Amino acid sequence: MTPVVGITAYVEPARWGVWDTRAVLVPAGYVRMVREAGALPVVLPPSPDDAADLIRRLDGLVLAGGADIEPAHYGAPAHPLTKTRPDRDSGELAVLAAALDADLPVLGVCRGMELLAVACGGTLIQHLPDVLGNERHQPAPGVYGAHPARFAPGSRAAEIFGAVAEVNSYHHQAVDDPGTLTVTGWADDDVIEAVELPARRFVLGVQWHPEEAADVRPFAALVRAIPG
Repeated sequence: MTPVVGITAYVEPARWGVWDTRAVLVPAGYVRMVREAGALPVVLPPSPDDAADLIRRLDGLVLAGGADIEPAHYGAPAHPLTKTRPDRDSGELAVLAAALDADLPVLGVCRGMELLAVACGGTLIQHLPDVLGNERHQPAPGVYGAHPARFAPGSRAAEIFGAVAEVNSYHHQAVDDPGTLTVTGWADDDVIEAVELPARRFVLGVQWHPEEAADVRPFAALVRAIPG
């Protein structure tokens, strides 16, 4: 049977046709990439109460990008520019915990990679320009940055992307301490770009947005890791 991959979703104000209301949504690139990878995509609204039951019905999980994670989850005060969505935090942390317990294949994208780090005991840099002195990873509203990333030899990231790849980015935060994750990718300014959990079947986080670049490779790797 075709595997089913859940994609965590936003709950945001949205407008279409005559409607102006809150909606459960996710950028179409995630859905398209999961389909192209050979799986059935299912959009998951934030819901911490049914995480374990939900994970039993899925074969894989994609943690989508989005707003910042509440810094209290990693023991830090909030930066003035940190903007959070507590509903996503509670729902996604519960779903991720259940997925890790079940050894479900997981791919984290941007915020999803940061969520992996927080769930694994790590911490985040809340505003990269404070550290780097520039905004190259998020040049302007709605504008993706572009830069090279290098990957650790022998890592799953290197297996998927090669030794070096040009990546797109749209984030003002980044992983600082990866916790129990292994760092396997770095930008040319040493910002962490990829993390893995080698003890699990497949847990990979990428800081950039392969779904916007129509790069199906990490999604295909997720699907390949699902038991046949």
